[in-house]
Amino acid sequence: MHSTIYICGADEAGRGPIAGPVVAAAVILDPNNPITGITDSKKISEKKRNALSIEIKEKALAWAIAQCDVAEIDELNILHASMLAMKRAIEALPVAAEKALIDGNRVPKLSIPAEAIIKGDLKEACIGAASILAKVERDRQMLEWHERYPHYNFAKHKAYGTVEHLAALKEHGASPIHRRSFKPVRDVIEAHAAQKP
Repeated sequence: MHSTIYICGADEAGRGPIAGPVVAAAVILDPNNPITGITDSKKISEKKRNALSIEIKEKALAWAIAQCDVAEIDELNILHASMLAMKRAIEALPVAAEKALIDGNRVPKLSIPAEAIIKGDLKEACIGAASILAKVERDRQMLEWHERYPHYNFAKHKAYGTVEHLAALKEHGASPIHRRSFKPVRDVIEAHAAQKP
């Protein structure tokens, strides 16, 4: 029987954007193999995030990434989809966690004890590590979507509702990966529908 308790951190990336999946990660760090520089993924440069992502995957005891796609987000709503993505990531860990620390103010339905920690990605390294893996994976996917739908420039804004993105959305209409349950997308779809004779 091992004496240490396997605690995983979980976080998601992509709650705010108006297109693309919400991606979650879960990480169990190795206390004997520390990684320096882990913090909230949004507070570090893309280059540093990518480097840390590789290091986390190499040094962590276990990690997993999961997601909810756009259809699930539109069906469930973004909060429930975020929770489901985190649940999937935690359950996909190759080493079973005995407790989960979740970034934010609520926890997904899990079979293990879980604790929500506001600003957890700043306070707990395992949550910070999960935030980095989730963000790097989501950004990677948005670069792939950029190849398919270059006129939205997903590579630049990663599908957040920037002025540029909203202008492209108005001009080109919604792509298959735009979240139809989000108001800016819904408004454009309705406006385009109204213009059709």
